[in-house]
Amino acid sequence: MTATPDHPGDLPTDGSQGTPRPADLPYGTPLAPRVAVRGEAHLEVDPEIARIGITVTARGTDRRGTLDDLTRRNTAVLDLVRSYGDAVENLRTGTFSVSPELTRHGRAERVRAHHGSVLITADLTDFTALGELTTRLADLDLTSVDGPWWALRPDSPAHGEARRQAVGEAVQRAREYAEALGTRLAALVELADLGAEAAAPHLPPATGGARMAFAGAATPEEAAPPLDLEPQRQIVTAQVNARFTMHPPRL
Repeated sequence: MTATPDHPGDLPTDGSQGTPRPADLPYGTPLAPRVAVRGEAHLEVDPEIARIGITVTARGTDRRGTLDDLTRRNTAVLDLVRSYGDAVENLRTGTFSVSPELTRHGRAERVRAHHGSVLITADLTDFTALGELTTRLADLDLTSVDGPWWALRPDSPAHGEARRQAVGEAVQRAREYAEALGTRLAALVELADLGAEAAAPHLPPATGGARMAFAGAATPEEAAPPLDLEPQRQIVTAQVNARFTMHPPRL
């Protein structure tokens, strides 16, 4: 005759008199004690990408003339950046705007001037070319440069190495706890990123930014020497939670 649980929600058993299997329990048992640890890794690596923001502006009393000036300057910036070839990994145009400036006095609304701007973003992988490019861009008429912001690619091997080191530390810590009890690890029960249940999208930090703004164009004889930009080392971190079962220790 087979015994049945008193309640439908009782845990499954291993065939003995209602003894739950260790794997079915959310906690350890005397026969399969559990140990929970956290593994962490912090790496300092060289950046792979330098990002700069370029703002091209124009101003004039005539709307069409302002737009023509903005188009000409935007083309000059794009041509200059593209001339660096493979050193530029990504080039894209962001916000574009042309807006009127109204007079502040009088009953009638009159346009005093028109303002135009274009935001361009460029990612560079050649940091030697970066200093020269930023200087040449800053020398252009009514052009400002922001950056650089140093970063790693999303698929950088540094991220994988940090995760491997975090897992290795978790295993080592759990093994040391088991050895302190005179036993050893039996099996991995769970491995999870810290906060995996409510993970937020990762955004690389924007670090190392500066701003250079020049309103007038320089002649070739007055061109400024290339900036010496020192790449900022990036910190890569990884954290994991791990749970293991241990062989029963003899206490």
